[in-house]
Parts: sequence; C-alpha cells; structure tokens
Amino acid sequence: MKLYELERDPSPRYTGNLNASHKWALPGVEPCPVCDLQPEGGTSAQYPCVDLSGLSSEDQKKLSSAWPVPLEEFIRRRELVRPLAPPYAVLESGAAFGPLQGSGLGYFGQLVMQNPWSLCMRREALERLQSAGVRGLTGCPTQIRFRTKHAPELRDIQLEIHGRFHPNCLPPPNPPCPTCGVAMGHSVPDPYVLDAASLPEHVDIFRLADASTLIIANERLVDSVRRLELDGVVFKELEVR
Repeated sequence: MKLYELERDPSPRYTGNLNASHKWALPGVEPCPVCDLQPEGGTSAQYPCVDLSGLSSEDQKKLSSAWPVPLEEFIRRRELVRPLAPPYAVLESGAAFGPLQGSGLGYFGQLVMQNPWSLCMRREALERLQSAGVRGLTGCPTQIRFRTKHAPELRDIQLEIHGRFHPNCLPPPNPPCPTCGVAMGHSVPDPYVLDAASLPEHVDIFRLADASTLIIANERLVDSVRRLELDGVVFKELEVR
C-alpha cells in the first residue's frame, strides 16, 4: 500500500492562521551537564482528547509550563498524566494534552495544518471521512475564537504513533554520552524511506515514531480525501521498503 506525507496546501487562498496552543504539556528536562542533551528525549505528539482537569490546580499549573525541570520532577508529572492518557501515548517532553485554545482568522480548508506536526479538520470533513471508513481519526473539539459570523467548527485530530525509517536511509548512530547514556539523534533524512515492516495495518493515518513532526497517511485516506473533494492539504508520496 502506498504511503504519503501530509503537507499544508501552499495555495494563496488558504490564509487561515491559528494563534493557539494546547492547555497542558509535559515540560523539558534539565540537560546533562556533559553532553547538554535531555535524558528523556522529546516529542511533538499531541493528545487533545486527554483531559487533565481532574488533577489539582497546582499540578495543572505545573503542567502548563514548558520550563525544564529536574528528571525526578519530570517523572512525577509524567506519572500524573499516564493513567489519563491512551495506552499508545508517547509521554516525552513536549507531549501536549487538552483542547487547542486561542484565536483564529482567515480562510481554512476542510483539512487544516497550522504546522507539519498538527492536523485539524472541519467537523463535517471529519464526519465524512469517518463515514467513509477511514481508520485512526479521533477528533476533539477546539476552544478557538474566530472573528467571523461563519466560523469553522474545527476538530483537533489525535493520532497514534507508528513507523520507522528504513535503516538504509540513516547514517551510523552517534555514540552515547558516557555520563547520561543518551546519544544525539539525526535530522530527518532527505529523502527518507519508510520501513515497511514497522508500518501499522489497523489505522490509515498516524504520526511517525522516528520523527513525530511528520504525519503519514496511506492510500485509503488519500483516496477518500480526493473522492470527497476535501481541500487544505497536499500529499507527497513516499518510498517504502
């Protein structure tokens, strides 16, 4: 099955802009004094359906700050979130939770990508794709204010994380730091190749595990988007081995 990377449609008509962020997130971790790397890694994963409002006001306040904390405090906050998050959630620094809050203006397509690692859809577009049998689409209401009479009713899409780069497109791994054991990662290969054995079969769209800033869809989703004439994104076909 063919795989595609989702990208925002660069056409000038899509002027929509969201000045918004998720309500809560896991903070950074104070870096290793030797290599300056975070011991717990990081992610761009977003879980808008995860509701942390049942936590104490003090813990919610701490989970609204991205300021780096000692590793022990990071682990404490992560464990507060774990029982409320789905089993597939990647609970690393930067993981975001709760509704997307803020303001929006301009013209939005049916599918909305404010940046490469986030995906929203108009409510009706999400419902049409779900009715068409597309798997892996969980949409959560946003809390975005629009200064227009015909504001779009956006749903923030929560995605599972799957998939790896094929080893042949990756450089040799860097040696781990002798102090913390963390190894510096690599930037996304250009071009990159996906490892067929690592790809999911139960969802048609997902966030890439090896690069959480990338959203990947298979041809089932792409065919449905094109057949339903939904706009706002473009698809770049990827090589899979």
